Amino acid sequence: MYKVTGHIGKDHYRAEIKSATNKIITDEPVDVGGQDLGLSPSEILASSLAACTYITVRMYADRKEWNLDEVLTNVILEKLEGKSKFTRTVEFKGNLDDAQRNRLMAIANKCPIHQALTGPIEIETVFSR
Repeated sequence: MYKVTGHIGKDHYRAEIKSATNKIITDEPVDVGGQDLGLSPSEILASSLAACTYITVRMYADRKEWNLDEVLTNVILEKLEGKSKFTRTVEFKGNLDDAQRNRLMAIANKCPIHQALTGPIEIETVFSR
């Protein structure tokens, strides 16, 4: 289980999200009333997929002792009519053959965030006083 807490005061729309050991600042772009002091919520969501992808691939390549020098990811999140669309581009740099590259792409699709976004999702909201 993962737990984060969030807080927003009167600053439009700067907020803090904290875990047990880390903190990030979120905000909205200036053109929608924010100060652009941090990633927007949509950017954080896209960032989660990017980070999980390259971390999962890195872990796998390290276990296999493959010559993977770098993993580059680019994630675009679009809000389309009736759905959200993620476009993820992944590039592997290193001395890898086609079979290794194909396996790494399959592993990228197994990252926990990819699985969470493509599987059934349930959001339970509890009101707290």
